[in-house]
Amino acid sequence: MEFKKYALAKLGQINVGQTPLVYLEKYGVYAKLERYNPTGSVKDRPVYFMLLRAINNGLIRENSVIIEPTSGNTGISVAYFSALLRLKAIIVMPSSVSVERRRLIEAYGAEVVLVDNMSKAVEKALEIANELGGFILNQFENPNNVLAHKVTTGPEILRQMNFQLDAFVAGVGTAGTLVGVSEVLKSFSESIKVFAVQPCSSPVLTGGTPQPHKIQGIGPDFVPQLFNRSLVDEIVCVDDTEALKMTQKLWKEGIFVGISSAANLLAAVYVKEKHSLERVVTVFPDDGSKYISLF
Repeated sequence: MEFKKYALAKLGQINVGQTPLVYLEKYGVYAKLERYNPTGSVKDRPVYFMLLRAINNGLIRENSVIIEPTSGNTGISVAYFSALLRLKAIIVMPSSVSVERRRLIEAYGAEVVLVDNMSKAVEKALEIANELGGFILNQFENPNNVLAHKVTTGPEILRQMNFQLDAFVAGVGTAGTLVGVSEVLKSFSESIKVFAVQPCSSPVLTGGTPQPHKIQGIGPDFVPQLFNRSLVDEIVCVDDTEALKMTQKLWKEGIFVGISSAANLLAAVYVKEKHSLERVVTVFPDDGSKYISLF
């Protein structure tokens, strides 16, 4: 069977999105549970869209090598879809990521290359792509990253909230989730406030100096090209230690999420109280299975 036809048929069998949105009564905010995607994270949405467009446009063929710089979840998703499509994948990651993330990627048969930080991961991915003639999905610049959330996540949130919400809060990694969802919400109503979340220890979105931090999944050491400041009403910073504490607290409450989810929750509660907002929605990007070794 022709690769394009085979690949599109395979992708058509995968259910991405339509994740539940729940009300956390103890905290008074709503959270979208992205752990219910195929590989357990929100990144399945953009990876699915980016692959679909690239295959449709003939940019990915039978013998293509998929290369991607990532802090973790995108790499897991790329490895999963590459295995599904019988493609070789090389994932370039900062060495600070959890061992679980690396092992999951390798379990799907992808190769892992470790570097010092996210900027160097981007540089190394380009170097490998030039050497091998590989294809980079380029999640930090690919408009299909934003489109995935504009087509799926944003409309899902509106419907699940019965078109009634006051604010959306999300951490910034590539900025795909924040920008895609915000474009939908702001188009629906300019009164909906948008809050971006970054680590206090690496406040690059507000012009600060990038530093190592412990909130894996957000806060790269550069401002992502997809980030659109005009959509954001306020940038909220979250302390590393508080995010780690909240992660463990949530686990003991039976809410098994990752560190960036805890950071988003802290920011959402802060926003709700500071601005006296009633219906605040955030995203829990993944579950806690990739972070156990960090505690």
